[in-house]
Amino acid sequence: MATALLVGTLNRVMIVELGMSAGLVALMVALPLVAAPFRAFIGFRSDHHRSALGWKRVPYLWLGSLMLFGGLAIMPFALLLLGEGGLKGQTFGAVGGALAFLLVGAGMQMTQTAGLALATDLAPPAQGPRVVALLHTMLLLGLIASGLVFSLLLADFTPVRLIQVVQGAAALALLLNLVALWKQEPRRPRSREDAAPAFRTGWREFLARGRARRFLWVVGLGTAAFNMQDIILEPYGGEVLGLSVSQTSLLTALMALGALAAFGLSARLLGRGVNPLSLAAWGAVLGLPAFALVILAAPLGAPGLFRLGTVLIGAGGGFFAVGTLSAAMDLGRANLRETGLALGAWGAVQATVAGASIAFGGVLRDLLSGLALQGHLGVALNEASAGYGAIYHLELLLLFATLVAIGPLVRAARIAAPADPSPPGADRAPDPQAGFGLARLPG
Repeated sequence: MATALLVGTLNRVMIVELGMSAGLVALMVALPLVAAPFRAFIGFRSDHHRSALGWKRVPYLWLGSLMLFGGLAIMPFALLLLGEGGLKGQTFGAVGGALAFLLVGAGMQMTQTAGLALATDLAPPAQGPRVVALLHTMLLLGLIASGLVFSLLLADFTPVRLIQVVQGAAALALLLNLVALWKQEPRRPRSREDAAPAFRTGWREFLARGRARRFLWVVGLGTAAFNMQDIILEPYGGEVLGLSVSQTSLLTALMALGALAAFGLSARLLGRGVNPLSLAAWGAVLGLPAFALVILAAPLGAPGLFRLGTVLIGAGGGFFAVGTLSAAMDLGRANLRETGLALGAWGAVQATVAGASIAFGGVLRDLLSGLALQGHLGVALNEASAGYGAIYHLELLLLFATLVAIGPLVRAARIAAPADPSPPGADRAPDPQAGFGLARLPG
């Protein structure tokens, strides 16, 4: 819900209804990314924290929820001050807006990191794939549903309606997190062995184990490859292929459809014993023809190819996200005291690289398209599609780099996997935990 507000609804409200500059809006929306690199530290502290009540994850989830609530509570007032103009309005509005977006970003990063760590603590290894798939599915469904609800509530925009909607979202987010936290984490008595080591020491030990450094490179390269085109997907369809606003709006739904299909299939494949790193690698492989179809759609004038490529991009990104998150959970389970650190490191790299790559993609597209239309790149590239094509070609290159980086990890995982004692082709008893059902989720 908070993501739908930050990257969707408030963007339009700030630029159109409040008349704010696009540069200032982009800066505000990017502020939550400042907290993303600290996810590894948050996860590490939650691994070793013990409150007076015997919890280690709940205090961070509660603090993150309060920060999220506080940021959303003051956000509409700050935005209205910015929209009014004047020295006082601009000054106090800018300070309040920056504080609001920072609080929302920090709250989101903290609750996501501690929540993933808690899910890993609760879920047996056999149920891990089911949990990961459910988390991604609910995030996507929540994003879509919240965006639709916000668009309906703000159809007749007034300042009072903006305050009501954003503060209503703040109250609902806090309520949902309270319900989600209720009786989830068991209480543990405090002991002398629970003294937390220094973060620098824990981080060095984490990077020294199990090719964790290479794994983080894989997460960063693959995330950049799938996310760099996020901001240019719909403009590409409209400017290059001549699609209408309604037709380009459908692209987000097509990408979400591909991602949802990937989430469901990932749960089934991982439940049957497929290595999560192999699944992530196949997601990168699927991205290769997906981006190739998008590139070919422009010279062929084929919107159908563009739509098919969009679905495949969503599916490839879904496989990659589920595979790498499952691998991070397995990496944390190898040492129970590093669950939060491993998931925090995954989240820090994923969130930071996603935001940076989206911003870089938009800037690079503007730069190259401007040079191309001015004739600086030659006659052959004197068209609007030049900047878009460069981004998609760069993403193809990043996918190949991802496959190069993940190859040794997949090979090592196959060597380390225990051999199946049953002969090839023999019937195997079905695994009662293999299905993906809500009734089998940890309660």
